[in-house]
Amino acid sequence: MGSSAAPRPAGALSAAYRALTLGILAIITCSAFEAMAVTTAMPVVAEELSAGAGYGLAFSMFLTASLLGTVVAGSRCDVQGPLPSLAAGLALMTAGLVLSALAGEFWIVTAGRAVSGLGGGAMIVAVYVIIGEIYPAALQPVLFGWLATAWILPSMAGPLAAGLLAQYVSWRWVFAAVIPIVLVAGLMVWPRVRSLGPPDHPALDPALGRRRALWGTVLAAAVFAAQWAGNEAASSSASLASSVLLWSVAAAGAAAAGVALGRLLPAGTLRLARGLPSVVATRGLLSAGFVAAEAFLPLMVLATHGVDPATAGLALTAGAVGWAVGSFLQARAGGRRHRLLVIGATMLAAAVGGIGLLTSPSVPFWVIVVVWSFAGAAMGLALSSTSVMVLALSTSADRGRNSASLQISDQVGAVAGTTVAGILFALLQNPAASGQSGVFSVMWLVLAIFACVGIVSGARSAIVTPNTGKVPFTA
Repeated sequence: MGSSAAPRPAGALSAAYRALTLGILAIITCSAFEAMAVTTAMPVVAEELSAGAGYGLAFSMFLTASLLGTVVAGSRCDVQGPLPSLAAGLALMTAGLVLSALAGEFWIVTAGRAVSGLGGGAMIVAVYVIIGEIYPAALQPVLFGWLATAWILPSMAGPLAAGLLAQYVSWRWVFAAVIPIVLVAGLMVWPRVRSLGPPDHPALDPALGRRRALWGTVLAAAVFAAQWAGNEAASSSASLASSVLLWSVAAAGAAAAGVALGRLLPAGTLRLARGLPSVVATRGLLSAGFVAAEAFLPLMVLATHGVDPATAGLALTAGAVGWAVGSFLQARAGGRRHRLLVIGATMLAAAVGGIGLLTSPSVPFWVIVVVWSFAGAAMGLALSSTSVMVLALSTSADRGRNSASLQISDQVGAVAGTTVAGILFALLQNPAASGQSGVFSVMWLVLAIFACVGIVSGARSAIVTPNTGKVPFTA
């Protein structure tokens, strides 16, 4: 009598998938290293190339270009398949790194960052579509857990390596060192994906793709305008008329971004409609709370606890390790996956809000490190789950568009949270005062609101069917 047990599927590192899996992990590692390392090296770059007031543009231009690359790649993947977007993304990322490494003026570094951002946005969407096309559903949670883990080494070693390179060799090697990794990753992935063609029955016609690209341009410009004007207005000592003008530009940018998001995200995302729209919304809400809090965490512990920068980095490392643990756990969670979104959002709200209550210098630093590790674990549980859920709720005809929507929500959420935190910091800080623990408390408690709304959207991510009502999502 033959066995009735189904054969076990090949693992993500089996011979059938090994080169592709390692190549995808290398692509994500490159993105992670650049994000962590460039942040560390940028002050040295700015000093050598006299950045002046243009310092922040090196970061904001990367993000706005990444938004545009994400939208365009999502449309192209649904019409042409993932291969053109992957090739363009690899080429643009490499070109941007070369441009930044060879820059003789700071505006060239900024331009290089924009080119890299455009390529990075295209690459990430293509990777998501490739995972959905090639890997069986049982392996997708495992792979997304590994993708999150791919951030750990860059998070731990990236800032130190970048600091040493910038201090003892040259900041140019911070950009140049990533180039061979990008090229090797492309060579590993290409043989396995070159046969992927466009979907048999694409749901997106070229005209709609062009309209989505146009709305992506509007979104990128609106986000940049809102971020720049809001920060300028909050920190400006200009006249009342200038302040009113800046706040008006910020409000107009935010409104335009809302309109563009309504066109680019699944219908009902902004009102937390059940199912896919709430999955996408949860991604943005949690990114808003976490990314902004993490961006200001080193500044907070330096100001309130007097630790040195290397020690402050331990908190970020704890968050990265927590994220990996959360991703590991979600890969082994069965059954009602939407519950992981609720659990993750609840943990993040408690962690970010808890940090807001721990800004006093009397609180031991190790307590903050432990709390922030729970924030990372919350993101590992929830964000990897949103990736799995979006792929499962998509078809080959709309997988690119939905994957792009998830990345857009992630990126816009990060910008929104960081902008809110930056404006609060500029409005509330008192340069003459020491510590500023009250300022940070307000910032963290406001950021916790994003995660609280994420609890609601996570609960609404369960699938609804006409016949049975609410059905918990099962991966």
